[in-house]
Amino acid sequence: MLSLIKNNRSPRGSLGLDLDSGYLAAVQLADGHIVRTTSADLPPGVVRDGEIADVPALRDILKAFFKERKLPRRVRLGIANQQIVVRHLELPKINDPVALAAAVRFQADEAIAMPLDEAILDHHVVGEGMSPEGRPVLRVLVVAARASMIDRFIDAVRGAGLRPEGIDLNAFAMVRMLTKDSRPEQGATVLCHLGGTTNLAVAIANSCLFTRPLSTIWDEEGEHVGTALAEEIRMSIDFYMSQSDAPPVESVRLSGPGARREGLLEELEGPIGLPVALAEPLGALPGELAANEDPFRHTVAAGLALGAA
Repeated sequence: MLSLIKNNRSPRGSLGLDLDSGYLAAVQLADGHIVRTTSADLPPGVVRDGEIADVPALRDILKAFFKERKLPRRVRLGIANQQIVVRHLELPKINDPVALAAAVRFQADEAIAMPLDEAILDHHVVGEGMSPEGRPVLRVLVVAARASMIDRFIDAVRGAGLRPEGIDLNAFAMVRMLTKDSRPEQGATVLCHLGGTTNLAVAIANSCLFTRPLSTIWDEEGEHVGTALAEEIRMSIDFYMSQSDAPPVESVRLSGPGARREGLLEELEGPIGLPVALAEPLGALPGELAANEDPFRHTVAAGLALGAA
């Protein structure tokens, strides 16, 4: 598990909190079962393009939301916006964690177009291999996020009396949720979450190989939406495939509230040239969803809660 801030405690009844641009959604888990789901619309402009635009407004909304619903105060947050950079690095095999972290930071300074003294950096080893010269190497996933952006999330959450237990990428939560029963031999899958921010990830089994936010706004009117989204997904797949040793993509799965837009699956499948299907929003996670809740709002929140287990 890769996280931008961490707390070693993983309390029973962990709560994932998704602060989407259009709504906030919370999922509470206990012993791997859903015990609570709840959501509420957010006023326009409070969260914009995945970033907190109005900290005091979000603080007050969260305070009322958690008080009215009597939710646990320890939360795990997710983020997805343009202030995050995800890169894959290849490093000589290093067994010492401290030395590896130093090597990652040194190489990330050249690979990531962001001043690292203004960023929060984390990494996760995703595989091993051999260099062309026959030396063992590590394949490392590196995430950098601007500290000022993270601080706004933390200020809003702590101001509401909540305790952030960790911050993950929404893409990691989505992969964790939707690939729970996948196997490596099944090949790579594109997961595209259509919420207030359109977020894409390429995954094989439960490993996120590539992620980026997309600019297409799925809830606009007109026939151009499917065409624009298909083009962005296709370009993302092409960019992902330009990486060395990238496993080929075999399918595309949609999640999030926009995934059920009428005719969207058919609009995407032809231009992308791959099977496109609707993801099961809560995967195989047992438990009951509240009768008045849209399960497609809760994919990311459930994946965040899983990350605390």
